[in-house]
Amino acid sequence: MGNLLVFSENDMLGHVTHVDTEQIIIEIENSNLMNKICVGNLVAIETSKQHENLIALIDKVTRKYMETYMDEDNEIGEMMASSTDYIKVSVIGTYYSVYGSVHDLFKRGVETFPQIESKCYEIIGQNLQNFMNILGKDIDTDKRLKIGSFMMDTSAEAVLDGNKFFQRHAAVLGSTGSGKSWCVANILEKASKLKYTNIIVFDMHGEYKSLTEGTDAIAQSFKIAGPGDLETSNDDALFLPYWLLNREELLSMILDRSDSNAPNQASRFTLHIRSLKEATLTREGKTDTLKTFTVDSPIPFLMTDLLELLKDDDTRKGMGKNGPIKGEWEGKLTRFISRLETKIADKTYGFMFQPTDEIQMYNWLANLACRLLGYQSGQKGIKIIDFSEVPSDVLPVVTGTLARLLYDIQFWMNEQKRTPFTLVCDEAHLYLPIKEDADAVQKQALYNFERIAKEGRKYGVSILAVSQRPADVSKTILSQCNNFVVLRLTNERDKGVIKNLLPDSLKSTIEFLPLLDVGEALVVGDAILLPSKIVLDKPLETHRPISATKDFWDEWDNNEPDNDAINEAIEALRKQCRG
Repeated sequence: MGNLLVFSENDMLGHVTHVDTEQIIIEIENSNLMNKICVGNLVAIETSKQHENLIALIDKVTRKYMETYMDEDNEIGEMMASSTDYIKVSVIGTYYSVYGSVHDLFKRGVETFPQIESKCYEIIGQNLQNFMNILGKDIDTDKRLKIGSFMMDTSAEAVLDGNKFFQRHAAVLGSTGSGKSWCVANILEKASKLKYTNIIVFDMHGEYKSLTEGTDAIAQSFKIAGPGDLETSNDDALFLPYWLLNREELLSMILDRSDSNAPNQASRFTLHIRSLKEATLTREGKTDTLKTFTVDSPIPFLMTDLLELLKDDDTRKGMGKNGPIKGEWEGKLTRFISRLETKIADKTYGFMFQPTDEIQMYNWLANLACRLLGYQSGQKGIKIIDFSEVPSDVLPVVTGTLARLLYDIQFWMNEQKRTPFTLVCDEAHLYLPIKEDADAVQKQALYNFERIAKEGRKYGVSILAVSQRPADVSKTILSQCNNFVVLRLTNERDKGVIKNLLPDSLKSTIEFLPLLDVGEALVVGDAILLPSKIVLDKPLETHRPISATKDFWDEWDNNEPDNDAINEAIEALRKQCRG
């Protein structure tokens, strides 16, 4: 046995009686330990190699009763009853007391299976503490992301490998009220201690505002401009002008595919946008860009100019032999123009269709990108973008456009000069639905995020998806996640999704999920060596998300509803602005 795991005869549970690739069954021979055995505990099983032990999780504890008859002279005699105790375990890795020149190493996977009659030991007491310490010891000090402590041994820190957690996509999943927002705030708090953290949080309900306020703020606050921000020069209000959208994104919002003139409308729209972008480049003297730009390139142009050209098409007569005749495009663009004008006039779309003069400048995009991805003295590395005032029907366009824009900038950046960033997608089910459930607008957003999920790692872009309904989140995105922090989940469909994402040896751990308390999680993935139940650290009091569940009974007993506040809310609803 190795230096750190030393077992005595008192620790021995029994011997192996059944082995297959998924599970091992052990007959318990030490009745003193039977009372201490719990589902979820760890055991060590000897293999044929001297410095090697398999580490396994207990899935099931069984007592089997057997009835036997004593026969005397071939006649049926007295009935005897006896019982045998068994445990079923799933192997999760191998502990090596010596591995080449390294001592005390734990590796996921199995090289040597045990044989029948191999001894099995329970890992408890000092052995458990020593083993938990092995798990984090190989993670360099500067890569350690401590998120809590192990439930099996609360004195042992649960440490993730920060590199592996962020570079290979991750998901934080759990029912409403299970502690997801606390978990995210905890991760952001730990990440904020690094010198040049680069995390962009898509905050759907304004929950993480507390991280951007006060003297101990760890994040920079932004919000998608609402109707009340259109006439102010608020630095924190983000505009995503229409010219940032590519052709497909714009058409998904304006074009009615069922219209018989849809192909004509799309072709004129595309042609005019290209010519207007070309005119901007000519005016700015960007001769190199002029040679290679496309209609999708993010180049400013005026929407009034585009409408003028479309209206000209829609009303221009053709010339025949005997004078004016119906023009080639006459009347074919009327509905399209009408839909476009409706969008432009709608103040809820103001962040897109009513940009200020400054936003129409050629260098505005570079300034925006530097604020979100770059570094300026005194700026925080974590940026929290509040989407709470964005209408739900346009939410996928906004999230998708912003994600694509940030990814495209990273994609085209000089490889040696790239620094990685992570997109935290809060309430991911709202804008990253399953493909079959997505409409035309949602499909555009989904395509952008799925592209990041599949290819982002190569360019230093990762996703941390956060959702209370894993069953409603794009399968492509979840299947690309290599790390999961799963809090309490009770819904069978949601549990089924998690089950399908886990390796076979861990599928039994899903049964724990409904039993977890608030702030407890099952953490699985390549950022943590041992799939473990963990008590998550709580974020600082001042950083706690504004998502605390209301105490209905107490509030009903103590707090009188405020009629003035209701009147103010009505006006805010009418203005579509909280200010």
